[in-house]
Amino acid sequence: QVQFSESGGDSVQIGGSLRLSCSVSKYPISAFSIAWFRQAPGKEREGISCISSAANGGLPTYRDSVKGRFTITRDDTKNLVYLQMNNLKPEDTSIYYCQSVKLLQPSRRCGFEAVNDSWGQGTQVTVSS
Repeated sequence: QVQFSESGGDSVQIGGSLRLSCSVSKYPISAFSIAWFRQAPGKEREGISCISSAANGGLPTYRDSVKGRFTITRDDTKNLVYLQMNNLKPEDTSIYYCQSVKLLQPSRRCGFEAVNDSWGQGTQVTVSS
């Protein structure tokens, strides 16, 4: 079974930055789109960013609320996906998860429909003044 492990979360002040890492074991991610999700207290899990496989262009997609602030990248040789988070706001406070997601056709862009039913423990990001 594929395993996702998230790290890099921390408590930071408004305007701070963090870089989250998604480590995937037991399965190569090269052929898959990978997404970052987050779930805040009392809210449903939501996709915030994803990136398609290199063969499909390695194209990123961002939720409007994080555009211009977050950047998703991937390193298939290390089976890692990153999320650079800048200018953090209190509303970014959530537990962040990564997951393989389906590719949209015919655009070949990634979406936010999970491929697997297993999730990692997530990493907590807390933003305060």
